[in-house]
Parts: sequence; structure tokens; C-alpha cells
Amino acid sequence: MPNSPITHQATVIGAGPAGLMAAEQLSNAGFVVDVYDAKPSVGRKFLRAGIGGLNLTHAEPSEQFVKRFGGQALKIAEWLAVFNASDLRQWAVELGVDTFEGSSGRVFPTEMKAAPLLRAWLRRLRSNRVRIHTRHRWLGWGDDGRVQLQNPTETISIHSAVTIFALGGGSWASLGSDGQWMPLFEAQGINCRPFQPSNMGFNAEWRDDFREQQQGQALKSVCLSVSNPGGQLTSQKGDAMISQHGIEGGLVYTLSASIREQINQQGHAEIYWDLLPDKSVEQLQAAIGKKRPKDSLSSVLRRQLKLDKTKQALLNQLTTKQQVHDLEQLPALLKRLPQTIRSCRPLDEAISTAGGVSFDSLNEGLMLKSKLGVFCVGEMLDWEAPTGGYLLTACFASGVVAGRAAVTLLDEAN
Repeated sequence: MPNSPITHQATVIGAGPAGLMAAEQLSNAGFVVDVYDAKPSVGRKFLRAGIGGLNLTHAEPSEQFVKRFGGQALKIAEWLAVFNASDLRQWAVELGVDTFEGSSGRVFPTEMKAAPLLRAWLRRLRSNRVRIHTRHRWLGWGDDGRVQLQNPTETISIHSAVTIFALGGGSWASLGSDGQWMPLFEAQGINCRPFQPSNMGFNAEWRDDFREQQQGQALKSVCLSVSNPGGQLTSQKGDAMISQHGIEGGLVYTLSASIREQINQQGHAEIYWDLLPDKSVEQLQAAIGKKRPKDSLSSVLRRQLKLDKTKQALLNQLTTKQQVHDLEQLPALLKRLPQTIRSCRPLDEAISTAGGVSFDSLNEGLMLKSKLGVFCVGEMLDWEAPTGGYLLTACFASGVVAGRAAVTLLDEAN
């Protein structure tokens, strides 16, 4: 049995970017905030995102930025109207962390790392009456409606005027986002959509020799196309990677939602590779037309078309020998090389997840309609976005929206 209830002014459960940002709004308004996290330290997924360079946000125009959120673009636009990419960069500067815009429009801290930013943020939060408690796992609600938490020595029960949940999605369970909260929410009648992987790789039926020779090899400067749920072809240029199991990398992640939804709808997805997106069919035809009788096809592909070994290997993997040697049809095939994809990589390998608490369960301030003073933020909500700083920006923004709504609720109660 839990000990006597602990009373807090404001409680945040989950110490990732969304939860900490919500806590900051409350502490800035003069409230004492207690933040609980199941792990021994906070912000673990945030720190993991910083390996190789923390992509904090993106500098593209707001109209294009909002479109990155797909079916939930209108909802996320409401958050970004409160706290956008420019606000996030200014917030970082106020912590002593300058940012810069990369050539692709992605925005990074000048030190490229997440740890300095997180350390500075935690110092400021702790100096502003935010108390952080680690190794506290949320167990659900007790019969009295109070939040139950388990720490290494006891179960505690908390009464709080406002509670903000920031429990994450369903990927990277080792870092804290294990999705185990969802059944507890559903038991309370809160509408949730099942988790699905987002920003993930896909399985492919590789031949053994191709897998052994090409796994880990990059597909540089290619274009990938897929039909979106509305039947419209979406194309994106970038880099991908051949994995042991299939395909992954930034280009694949960008289109992963459309590929996944096509699999959901028809059991498979048809994707198309343009191996030479900077050359037209006519240019390829002209180059192939220079083939001399003694030239091998491999030599023409390599010398005339500048097709590297990995692209050649993919071409051979996805076609028959007869198709590759049909020089009249080869240019069109190089521009639209089809591949059938039948399944995603597992949920826990995904960078993020779709699914979570449905927006119809929440008001505009992200408070549950069925539980006064209880808010939800971040990846535990039903939305998704490609990598590129969009996920982080929206997580921060959701924390601002919910945190300020919680402040308003507390002010009205006093």
C-alpha cells in the first residue's frame, strides 16, 4: 500500500523535452514543480538524438514546416503559433547555447551536442524551484484518483492540482519510451490509437549475396517515390542505406509514413528508385548510345553513367538479367526502378512512433476532457513528423502549450 499522499502544486511525469518544457512554464509562473522520471537520469532519448549532432529544429519557412506534420498539421500549427522554430533557437541562446543553420536548413547547436544544452537547462530549472526525482515509475491511478509511482523502496501516492504526463511514444524502450502507459490510459476510457513505427527502416527480400556484399553501403544522391494514402505520388531526393534487413536512412525515414500506410492498406507498398535523378531519360539514352561493341554493360554503367557499385548492385537485385540488358528500356528503368516492400522494421527500432492519445480526448490546452487538471504532451500524443528537427520542435511546443494552460488553470483556482 502507498504511504500517505504527497501533495504537490504541480507534477510532471516524464523528463524529456516536452515534460521539462511544461515544467519550465509552471516554474516561470512561480509554481513549485515536481518532475518524476522512471530512469536514473533525465532526457535520455534527447541525449541519444544528439549523437552525431543534435538537430534541434529546421529553418525552412513556417508554411512548409507545418506541412511536415501530415494529417495533424492543423493541430500542430496551433502549437507552433505559440512556440515556433525561431522561439526555440532564442530559448537555446538564453541558455547560453548558440545555434547555426546547416546547408540543408537543419539547425544545430554550435557544439553539435545535446549534453551542454541539457545541463544548462537543468541548472536553470533547479534554480527556479523545479525538483527532479529519478527512478520513479508511474503505475497508474489509485482508487482515489491519485497518481501512483514506484521508486526503489516504496510506492508513493501524489495529490496534485495539475499533472502533466510526458511519457513518450513506443520506441527506444531502453531509453524510457516503452509505451507501457497506454493500457492504463485506455482502462480510464481515454481514447488512444495503437502505436506504429515512424521514421524507421523497412524489410526487403534481399538475395544472400547482395545482403553480404552491400549491407551498410550508402545509396548516394538518389530519388525515392511512393504513393501517399490519397494516391498521389510523393518524391524525395537524398541518401539512403542498404541494411542487413532492407532499407533505411534519412531518405527512407522522410517517406516512411506513406510507405507504412500503403502497407497497412494493401499489404505491400510499391516504391520507385531514381538512381540518377540529375540526368534525364534522354541523357541516359545518349550516354548508352555511345556503347562500343567491345564495351561491357557494366563498363557503360560505370564510365558513361557514373553509376557506382552499390547502385549497380541494387539494379541487378531488383531486375532480371534480361531487363538490364535491354538497352532501349534501361534508361527508363534507371529512372523508375520498382521495389515491393511488405513490412516495417520493429517498433523499438523506430526513431519515433505514430499513435498515442487521440486529440479528441484533449482540449486545446492539451488537458484531458475526462480528467480536470491532467495534461498530455510530446510523443505520447497521436502525431508524427519526419526527422529534421520537426519532432523536437513540436515536442517542445506541446510542453509550452500544456504548461501555460496549466498555469491558467492554477491561477483561476487561486
